[in-house]
Amino acid sequence: MTDLLSRWRRPLVLTGLVALPLAWTPLDQFRQDHALLINASPSLPNWAFWLDRQAAITRGSLVFFAPPTSSLIERHFGKDPQLFGKRVLGLPGDVVTHQGMAVLINGKAVATRLPRTRLGIALSRGPEGVIPENCYYVGTEHPRGLDSRYGEIGLICRRQIVGSGRAIL
Repeated sequence: MTDLLSRWRRPLVLTGLVALPLAWTPLDQFRQDHALLINASPSLPNWAFWLDRQAAITRGSLVFFAPPTSSLIERHFGKDPQLFGKRVLGLPGDVVTHQGMAVLINGKAVATRLPRTRLGIALSRGPEGVIPENCYYVGTEHPRGLDSRYGEIGLICRRQIVGSGRAIL
């Protein structure tokens, strides 16, 4: 057995030295395009997500983005908040309307707005009208979710999106 191992050691080491540089580039590209995210918010039902920075965004996609900078975001989530994860409910060309506290996309109710945050800060009405190219209406089923139904988040455009996620746990 020792003879067999010593006979194959040199070819195995040489093969490894040749294969490592060839494998490094695809592995590095994979690392740049993917990440594991842990969710600390009750607005999503899962606690772990696989992020793909190159995934196509479609209705129902779960997207992750850095929230806009504002005193409301800072007060609720701190100076350096984690990424927000929300479902894409509206696509470019869809029409967003409001009827009282209800928010509709293409005439279908998708959310109900609240007048204030849990800390009592007034919330403004989110965007209305046609969703522009490369922008999305994002939301969550959680009744207190901070999403596109409020002007403090608004529409999320492609440049703000870090990637699309898939729940894994």
